[in-house]
Amino acid sequence: MTSQGEPQEGFSTLSKVTGPSSWSRVSCPCCISSHIEPLVLIQLAENVQPITKQWIMSMISAPVKAGGAQLLVHPGEDMKGDMIVVAAPRCTLLRVTEDLGLCKTYQDGNMTAFSFEDRDNFCNIDNMQQFLTLAERQYIVKHELDSMRAMEDQRVPGVPAPKGKLKARESILQKLEKAGVIRNITPLHDQKLLSALGKQWYSHKSLWGQPLDSIHAYFGGTIAYYFSFLDFYTLSLFPPAILGLFITFFLPSANFSRGNKTDSEPTLPKQDDDQPSVSSYMVQAVFSMLWSTVFMELWKRRSAALSYHWGTFNLAEQFQEPRPGFHGELSTNPVTGRLEPLFPEWKRRLRIGLVSVPVVGVFLGLVVMGMAGFYFFERLVSGWHKASGSYFTVVLLYLPSIAHILYTNVLGNIYRNVALKLTEAENHREESSFDYHYTTKVLVFTFFNNFAVLFHIAFFKEDLPLLRKRLSSLLIVTQVVNQFTEVVVPFLVDRFLTSADRNLKEDDPEVDHLQAQGSLPAFPGLFAEYIELLVQFGYLSLFSCVYPLTAPLLLLNNLTEIRTDAYKLCKLFNKPFSAPVANMGVWQPAFEVLSFISVMSNCWLLLLSPHVKELTEDAGLSSSKVLVIAIIVEHVLIMVKMILAFMIPDEPDWVRIKREQIEYHSMQALKKQRIMRSSVDDKLPSKA
Repeated sequence: MTSQGEPQEGFSTLSKVTGPSSWSRVSCPCCISSHIEPLVLIQLAENVQPITKQWIMSMISAPVKAGGAQLLVHPGEDMKGDMIVVAAPRCTLLRVTEDLGLCKTYQDGNMTAFSFEDRDNFCNIDNMQQFLTLAERQYIVKHELDSMRAMEDQRVPGVPAPKGKLKARESILQKLEKAGVIRNITPLHDQKLLSALGKQWYSHKSLWGQPLDSIHAYFGGTIAYYFSFLDFYTLSLFPPAILGLFITFFLPSANFSRGNKTDSEPTLPKQDDDQPSVSSYMVQAVFSMLWSTVFMELWKRRSAALSYHWGTFNLAEQFQEPRPGFHGELSTNPVTGRLEPLFPEWKRRLRIGLVSVPVVGVFLGLVVMGMAGFYFFERLVSGWHKASGSYFTVVLLYLPSIAHILYTNVLGNIYRNVALKLTEAENHREESSFDYHYTTKVLVFTFFNNFAVLFHIAFFKEDLPLLRKRLSSLLIVTQVVNQFTEVVVPFLVDRFLTSADRNLKEDDPEVDHLQAQGSLPAFPGLFAEYIELLVQFGYLSLFSCVYPLTAPLLLLNNLTEIRTDAYKLCKLFNKPFSAPVANMGVWQPAFEVLSFISVMSNCWLLLLSPHVKELTEDAGLSSSKVLVIAIIVEHVLIMVKMILAFMIPDEPDWVRIKREQIEYHSMQALKKQRIMRSSVDDKLPSKA
């Protein structure tokens, strides 16, 4: 197979498929090119027959009106192979760009919603590799593959019934995946771009700064927003970290033991009961409340600016097709009029109420059991310490906390898998609904699992020395576990497994490099990464006044987290598809909820501090008066938080103006189209 035209350097290993000779043809003359860019690899089952592969290729290249994707396909090495390489013609890329509502640079230099009719007035329109990022081009291919539909009842050639039976309007891609015909769909790496990105990113010697535009261009919006948030959050940790170090090492502290000790009692090694002074408590508590508010408001502005810069602040809302795991009785959808699987809403609610809610309740009960076990062993070890007073028992004092932390981590991992199974059993039609219910389950459990014991220690036991010890144990153990899983494990995997595979390819020139791109494990997504940041943010905003070193420890962890997450994404997993997004989705309100709760948490922690208790007792205030004062202070601080959030706009003025300009021009264009249609209708001869 001879390649026509110079192959793209980054895809040098795919030189056999960059020429147009064996690619499917498109009728559009503007899409004919001497070089075709391979974008996506479809891996088929090893026993797939050539007739099945030929039918899949024909459907991928078929026009949209015929139920196809209108893409370019290549059989790989030959028709007997188990791979299909997919590319996209120019007309398809431009059409879907408009459908998605992406904004691109207009000839006047401003970002404008792309219009296919007005395409000649956009910059770089003749070069798709400059007009669209690699991640956008690959997502468009996946978007079109997902849109393939059977136009009538038929059978997939070479696939026995019932697996190969397609019903009218059924998703072809989902059917092939369920039948096991398609094993994997992977966006192809551009090794040149990936190598350059790695040098800018995880291999960079500087401790600070990330190539966010390059990350967005290569990995897409979902990945770029995560790293942008991680970058912004880590930078924002510097002020509380500096304050925490100053309070810990420069402000005076007082020692408060949980029992009165006479002069005749021997001096024994104690738990760490040093507490910050009342001024330190107040400064740290008020700062945490204000910091969490300012941080979230400034992130919203940062997010809005990024959405404009990346052309995603005007994304179009689309009617969602059924997700791959959705099943039901075939019937006519009352919204679209199409024949598709339908599942009664009452059955879904019944499954949620009778299955999901009780199972979640059981896991919350396991959290309570873990808390009870923690308190039991805490009292047991404390008794040993009081009886012996040795330095050995001082170390044992931390074992109940460490054991409980490990218990909560294991329970959290088990629960996430169970929550996924529960959400799949609920049978949600849309992917967004599935993600919402799954995320809600995990967030509720995560909050309870990670913070319930801390709230109980603080507000029911009112044991601030124990809360301080518990929080320090959490942060230290989490640091150790994270450093092992985020640094040591990826290094060992890349050092031994990946390098061994790389040597095998160098020794065997017949190894299929194209096939190797899909051999790595699938990227697990960013769910666990966001959960980790959310828990971090909770520790800092809710309880840092008790343990001021929270922010410095989190800062050290995140400086490593940025590099290790980047390394794993580039080296250890298949490249994921990434949809264009305008923000970080459901995670933003989750952080805002914690920011709001931090006002109440810090206010009551300040009230429970031994220093404030002594001051109220010296002033002769009754407990009821103290409670009233605390409630008033809490409401005042909540009001200050709301005023502060109101005073900081969610988006910069220049972004707001750009957005309103786009909305105005869109309305004008729509009005112009209506006028033109009306004038055409007036010119048509009326029917007698």
